[in-house]
Amino acid sequence: MRPKRYNLIMMFNVSVVTFSLFIVLMLALNPPITSENLFWRKPLVGIVFSLICVSGIFAAFFPKHCTGTYHFQKEGNNLASRSFSSTVEGHHLSCAKFSAHVIHARNHTLCAACTGLCLGAFMTLVGTDLYFFCGWCYEQTPISAVLIGMVGVVFGFLQLKSMGFARLMLNAFFVVGAFLILVGIDELTQNIFVDLFLLALIVFWILTRILLSQWDHWRICSNCKSSCEAHKSRKNGVQDLRRNP
Repeated sequence: MRPKRYNLIMMFNVSVVTFSLFIVLMLALNPPITSENLFWRKPLVGIVFSLICVSGIFAAFFPKHCTGTYHFQKEGNNLASRSFSSTVEGHHLSCAKFSAHVIHARNHTLCAACTGLCLGAFMTLVGTDLYFFCGWCYEQTPISAVLIGMVGVVFGFLQLKSMGFARLMLNAFFVVGAFLILVGIDELTQNIFVDLFLLALIVFWILTRILLSQWDHWRICSNCKSSCEAHKSRKNGVQDLRRNP
């Protein structure tokens, strides 16, 4: 894939995310009049959302196994995967330019974003069990859950400017925010089709969030003037792409 297409893909995805958040806000302010409070609605939505959370936890623990599912590099040499031939810390390159992407816990180096997403997924699994299976009701006004959730999702996309534990917390807030949006809209609409639509949006938000991180990693390595192994691999890959567009 040609490097110039990276920004176009990101612009398209971010535009869709922005428009989808506007749709969520409109649903919260003007929920559909008709509702379908079917007895199996909450369990079904809870199961699907739980599967999304479990998949996210798996991706956080095994990021290398998941990077090929939704990645910029679909043609030619996979620059991002080839760069992992260098020393890694928390599945990031052992490089000062990636220091903001990791946290240190005792003698371990962890990816701040993945750790935050994993933490958020565990928290929302508890909330999912309480709300969708145990009959817990959101005590505040549902629209407040939607608004707080939208803030969490937006902050999750803006976390590239944060560092270390702040990045971790924003990514955890991203997952919790998606859960709060789902709960708030479910309380307002009680409609299975709206719930399934929101689940599809949440999956798209997660994929765009992953894409954003990969774009940021590519941007950091592309602007790097270092002569490390990853940089050499990147240069060779770009030359291959130019010869085989």
